[in-house]
Amino acid sequence: MQTLLRILERAGGYRPTLYLKIENPPYMALVIEAAPEPGPLSLPAISVAHYGEQNGDLMRDPEMCFELNAQEGGHLSAFYFRNDYLGVEHWSRFVRDARYVVHAELYRQHEAFALLWDENLRDQGFLEAITDKSILG
Repeated sequence: MQTLLRILERAGGYRPTLYLKIENPPYMALVIEAAPEPGPLSLPAISVAHYGEQNGDLMRDPEMCFELNAQEGGHLSAFYFRNDYLGVEHWSRFVRDARYVVHAELYRQHEAFALLWDENLRDQGFLEAITDKSILG
């Protein structure tokens, strides 16, 4: 998740008002924003998404949510995945009835997808594409 962490660093780090929109044609814009609620371990959370449009509606393709652990240079840990085009929404880590729950296999899948996506973002030049105009909050 080094590309996303470097993007956050370049944008001035995590803050509750964080909102980035990185335009990088021909790819869909990448939106990174602070989530309004903390993650399942009560750590700050961010949403990372590509958005498309269908019939005038914004469609996540995909969206993932991560908890940010700022210790030791930072670490992102996935807990949510959504793809509106596929009609898929998964929570791999969550709190239910005051208990922390991990769906282990789904969490492994989320982490594996996140690593692949992070590599793709690096290869597609999203880190280099961030500008002052990208930082909206």
